[in-house]
Amino acid sequence: MSGGATVGMSDGASFAALLCVGVAAWLAVVQDQGRRRARVLFVDGVVESPLRERRKRIQAWFQERLRARREWLCLPVALAIAVLGESVLPVLAVAVAVPLMQRWLRRRALTQEWERRADGVVALCGAVVGELRAGHEPGQALLVAVRGTGVMGTAEAAVSAAARFGGDVPGALGQAAREPGLDGLAGVAACWRVAVDGGTGLAAGLDRLEGALRAERRRREELRAQLAGAWSTVAVLALLPVLGLGLGAALGADPLRVLLHTPAGLVCLVTGGLLEAAGLCWAGRIVRAGETA
Repeated sequence: MSGGATVGMSDGASFAALLCVGVAAWLAVVQDQGRRRARVLFVDGVVESPLRERRKRIQAWFQERLRARREWLCLPVALAIAVLGESVLPVLAVAVAVPLMQRWLRRRALTQEWERRADGVVALCGAVVGELRAGHEPGQALLVAVRGTGVMGTAEAAVSAAARFGGDVPGALGQAAREPGLDGLAGVAACWRVAVDGGTGLAAGLDRLEGALRAERRRREELRAQLAGAWSTVAVLALLPVLGLGLGAALGADPLRVLLHTPAGLVCLVTGGLLEAAGLCWAGRIVRAGETA
């Protein structure tokens, strides 16, 4: 009697366990289908958990700080060389390397910003032409294009006010053209001054101006592609001393000890560094002169 009851209880427990497993599997399938439905319905695809979102926010914060302080990446390199060479001279050299790297990064960022503004002027011309052909007035077309591109920076308020209230739009555009990268706005101002009373003439002039600016951008990109080999040569020449140090270390000569702990090595290090800097400046100036021309 008791054995039958025990068998019934064990069968009931097994049935309950199987039922729980089945319910868990069904819930997992329903949840997965709900996630797939959410991926289909929503544009961003996935509803992220707060933990993942917080982790992405922290990662974006570190990446932003790293981009803002990239010149300090010289410090870990100098520390590694100082540990390998058992000298504090590489750490002291960071005081010279960081300002130079900061200046180079700032110049590069300014160049990229100027190119972005120049591309924005091309987009502005195309947007104004589209609005004019859609039947809008010149002032309204310029307002819509300025808001859509957002490349004028501090001059955007003056140009928008002139276009909205019937002010001196060519004068405002000419003033904005004095900022770096916005040289093409001088052409927009000239087209506006010539065809200020007719939208059709303004559209034709801006269309031709857009084509000219696009052609100029293509020439600039072609020139940059042609000069890529020259810049690669400059980079290889800059890395040759590092390769020489690596080759000397591979041969067992211990070049870091010779350069950092002997008088002759220090003289060679200073002389070689000055010659390296002069060579890089000279080569970079030659390449930049070709790019400017």
